[in-house]
Amino acid sequence: MAGGASASGAAGNAVRIVVAGDAKTGKSSLIVTAAAENFPTNVPPVLPPTRLPEDLYPDRVPVTIIDTSSSPENRGKLVEELTRADAVVLTYACDRPETLDRLSTYWLPELRRLEVKVPVIVVGCMLDKRGDQQPVSLEQVMSPIMQQFREIETCIECSALNHIQIPEVFYYAQKAVLHPTAPLFDQEQQVLKPRCVRALKRIFILCDHDRDGALSDAELNDFQVKCFNAPLQPSEIVGVKRVVQEKLPEGVDDRGLTLTGFLFLHALFIEKGRLETTWTVLRKFGYNNEIRLRDDQLPPPIKRYPDQSVELTTEAVEFLRKIFFTFDVDGDGALRSAELEDLFSTAPENPWNEAPYVEAAQKTALGGLSLDGFLSLWALMTLLDPIRSVETLIYIGYGGDPSSAIRVTRRRRVDRKKQQTDRTVYQCFVFGPKESGKSALLNSFIGRPFPEEYVSTTRDRYAVNVIDQPAGVKKTLVLREIPEEGVKELLSKKDALAACDVAVFVHDSSREPSWEKATEMLVDVASQGEATGYEVPCLIVAAKDDLDPFLTEIQDSTRVSQDMGIEAPIPLSTKLGDFSNIFQRIVRAAEHPHLSIPETSAGKSRKQYHRLINRSLVFVSVGAAVAIVGLAAYRVYAARRNSSS
Repeated sequence: MAGGASASGAAGNAVRIVVAGDAKTGKSSLIVTAAAENFPTNVPPVLPPTRLPEDLYPDRVPVTIIDTSSSPENRGKLVEELTRADAVVLTYACDRPETLDRLSTYWLPELRRLEVKVPVIVVGCMLDKRGDQQPVSLEQVMSPIMQQFREIETCIECSALNHIQIPEVFYYAQKAVLHPTAPLFDQEQQVLKPRCVRALKRIFILCDHDRDGALSDAELNDFQVKCFNAPLQPSEIVGVKRVVQEKLPEGVDDRGLTLTGFLFLHALFIEKGRLETTWTVLRKFGYNNEIRLRDDQLPPPIKRYPDQSVELTTEAVEFLRKIFFTFDVDGDGALRSAELEDLFSTAPENPWNEAPYVEAAQKTALGGLSLDGFLSLWALMTLLDPIRSVETLIYIGYGGDPSSAIRVTRRRRVDRKKQQTDRTVYQCFVFGPKESGKSALLNSFIGRPFPEEYVSTTRDRYAVNVIDQPAGVKKTLVLREIPEEGVKELLSKKDALAACDVAVFVHDSSREPSWEKATEMLVDVASQGEATGYEVPCLIVAAKDDLDPFLTEIQDSTRVSQDMGIEAPIPLSTKLGDFSNIFQRIVRAAEHPHLSIPETSAGKSRKQYHRLINRSLVFVSVGAAVAIVGLAAYRVYAARRNSSS
């Protein structure tokens, strides 16, 4: 791990550095002296963009420097340049303390206000003007500002007139872009950041070919050749291990360099300012500046119609089964919180610690995830965010071609025509007014107890589980709860129902207004399906069956279901645990997508109209055929008559 290799190209083809600061703080002189290596005698107010020679710095990445004016009339241009910057150099004049004060009172807050989230290099220009009678410790002056503004990467003083530390200014700026500190290291705590640790742990595991928990001399050498294109001499390997062992005895054991030692070495490089070493390693293993896998490591964007979904392949599911049992250390058939964190410890974060996954699957009595719960969450993530799903698979060790982990299903429109589907994951939209029992239905689906207090759902929520089918077949059902206030917005989108396999309409069977609202939603959804061609099977759920129904409930619901040509409402009580087989019925409706599709009166009229038009066309074509036959007969008759005369 000698380091020192270039990381050029990883952060783009060129680095754009914008120089800003108060008027007459030496911006233009700084730029000209860096580019021409001569102090200018006559400098224009604002320089045009300036390119530095490519061979000036070891990374050999083109650097373009943008000069700016701080005058009010040029503010628009200044803002535009700052928002396009890869790094910002902020200048102050060493002999004018008020220009230094302006950095913390104006310039740095302004960058934050404009949301310019790039490294900042603070540069004191005209060091020659300060004179020896004003001795100042740069560290003393800058330390409070750097504490307040963590975006400051480096502070440096220079003199264009005396050629003091001019190339260094832009070297630090370029280095801050190509090898930024912020993603890797917590300056305050003086430790590697969690995401950096996770990426390095994954790299360590990939390089530990014999899986013995340590990098042997041969494995260390392979790692060095892969990252830095140069082998380590035996004496260098001994030297590296000695450095680690002296500071951290557990960093080396009889098998080689341990993960702890590997991480310690990287922290050491970073503390010594050799960030390029760690960045070179990360980039060789496909990471970008956010310490996530670059796009070229992932499948290309998935081309599909809105009514196609994405599922994991058998190959990916088999990999996940093995992973599950590998990390189920106590062998209790469930992954508890610590085991799950360990499983995702080589990913940038545990993706299931956030919505919509965090509360979407069934937990065991001890709070773990069963194999079905584990695979359900993977199915949900693949449905909602397939590329992230594949990315996470790679982080946890999936070694196959990334594209082999997922498949795009057949269009739902085709499924309806063929009257069958080959999907294994079904998505059901759950509609209904407030307090109708939607959330209780989702909770019961994933084994949550019936809540005593009502809590309103304000955003889409998911619940996912495996449904056992006859002959041992398993299907995954995803329930998506649509809050009442979200229905209008959802249906305003043309493709709103494209991803839906079944729509369920829940109403409180004891309250007539709840039924009326649910019916209204059913008609809206059916109309949307008819208008866009994304018709979906629909089921009505009469919830709270433990309460007395409203007076005309049975007549009303029977009439609506008959009029629309769908199944009668399914009564259930989540409070009593009486579910009328609802989840199997939802899956059955999804498996036979041509059934249970409601028809509105407008849809029926439209169908009748089309039938009428088609019938007229049949009459026209029959009439035309009769005319043609008559014409042929006339010709035959005429021919015969002519021949006989």
